[in-house]
Amino acid sequence: MRAIFLSDGSIFTTGFSRMSERQLALWRTDNMDEPISVQEMDSSNGILLPFYDPDTNIVYLCGKGDSSIRYFEITDESPYVHYLNTFSSKEPQRGMGYMPKRGLDVNKCEIARFYKLHERKCEPIIMTVPRKSDLFQDDLYPDTAGPDPAVEAEEWWAGKNGNPILVSLKNGYVATKNRELKVSPNPNPNPAPQKTPGPPSPQPASVVSCDNQVVIWNVGTGEALVRLDDMHPDVIFSVCWSRSGSLICTACKDKKVRVIDPRKGKVVVVSLAQR
Repeated sequence: MRAIFLSDGSIFTTGFSRMSERQLALWRTDNMDEPISVQEMDSSNGILLPFYDPDTNIVYLCGKGDSSIRYFEITDESPYVHYLNTFSSKEPQRGMGYMPKRGLDVNKCEIARFYKLHERKCEPIIMTVPRKSDLFQDDLYPDTAGPDPAVEAEEWWAGKNGNPILVSLKNGYVATKNRELKVSPNPNPNPAPQKTPGPPSPQPASVVSCDNQVVIWNVGTGEALVRLDDMHPDVIFSVCWSRSGSLICTACKDKKVRVIDPRKGKVVVVSLAQR
């Protein structure tokens, strides 16, 4: 099972039904008792990996062991999740990577680029929209998330949220000078994680999951700031931040989705088991 936040705050999940059919579902966080949309896919046993483009509200599904990529558009109109098309190839994929929007070639109307992992090679898969005009296509490339953080770790701990800082792709993305990331050596290689933050450093925080735990790290100091270790009864399959950075959602082996406020260290809402 996998779960990702969408730009409007809803949650998109992939998993398996009781009949072992692959399915996808869309949830509203204000009512997690029932998904607002459920679609059965097929009876393959490969895990569906979702990749989301918040600029166009398109979700790409890549099944492990499949030889295809399905894509869907998320809208506010029923049935909410609309099938668009399928890209098919001959060889199955062992894994898949997804290029951020600012790495695409806007002159070729490239809207997505995947990196398909084979047994002995990595193959780029490029998706384009054919256009006759050589002008910049505003409808394909709205302002997209840039590399700069909206808030620093110190501000985030203080309670500040922030949507991604957007950049224009009209002239192609031009990388700015990278900020220096200073990592402070930690004399204790196995620091005891804390449930309350210590003195924060102005560096980004990240999320890692393993052994039924979610850990939030300060990547500048290597300090484990918070460990959420009593919320999941089984293995955590995926973790995803909300767009504003205020919440995280997790998908667990118990087939439940949990929306968590990491600063308060509590579960906000839990879905019923995926059917």
